[in-house]
Amino acid sequence: MNQSATTCRINPVRVLSLLGPLSGRFSVDALAECVSTSTLLLERAAQGAPAGSLLVADRQTAGRGRRGRSWLSAPDASLTFSLLWRFEGSMARLAGLSLAVGLAVALGLEHSGVVGVGLKWPNDILLGGGKLGGILVDLESVTDGSLAVIGIGLNLELPPDGDEEFLHPPAALAQLPTPVPDREQLLAQLMIDLADILDRFAAGGFAVLRSEWQAHHVWQGRQVRLLDGVLVDRQGRCLGADSDGALLLQTETGIERCLSGDVSLRVA
Repeated sequence: MNQSATTCRINPVRVLSLLGPLSGRFSVDALAECVSTSTLLLERAAQGAPAGSLLVADRQTAGRGRRGRSWLSAPDASLTFSLLWRFEGSMARLAGLSLAVGLAVALGLEHSGVVGVGLKWPNDILLGGGKLGGILVDLESVTDGSLAVIGIGLNLELPPDGDEEFLHPPAALAQLPTPVPDREQLLAQLMIDLADILDRFAAGGFAVLRSEWQAHHVWQGRQVRLLDGVLVDRQGRCLGADSDGALLLQTETGIERCLSGDVSLRVA
């Protein structure tokens, strides 16, 4: 695994100190560069890394996004990290986990003073109509239950023009009229909210978080289209998410459920 020996601009010791009473539930490792924080953390999980293992990198050279897209990161322009969490029971109990993580990120941003954060099914973080960040969750079954490696990327600054073809216009925290906390403070607050949401999810599944998620869902009640690639799969009024995280769509023939993460949601 290629990774730079240069010191990361995030100080793990400070992050842990900012976690306060929760510091004992996390271990923090910061790299100046790696191929992908999630890929590396999956390898560490296979070697027995505990729940709460957090890996943050200034730069990812091959970060993974949804549907095989890449998520590149650069120092000070983005906050990219992955978190390992372990659960009791089978992976079937983890339905809706990516939505729960989105809620935690939204709450963490709000608790950091960011106004106007929204969520889009299944894993986009929005700000002012643009895409602020995304989530990619890798699930694995293990002998004593299941584990999730949760990859999160947030734009601190707008990506350069022409860097890639965006499905949604990008958004960044630097666009806000008031400054947000520094990366270490923001990362610590996100961990605090993630720990709370993941504990609640482990106890009751997505069902106990559904109403909070729906309150942040920007396309709740709107007419939408589902695209499979470039083709319209179906369209109707978005009713949000079911108790297992499935998208609910009111169509001419009734309420339909969509579980496929390969389907893209668009305003009609």
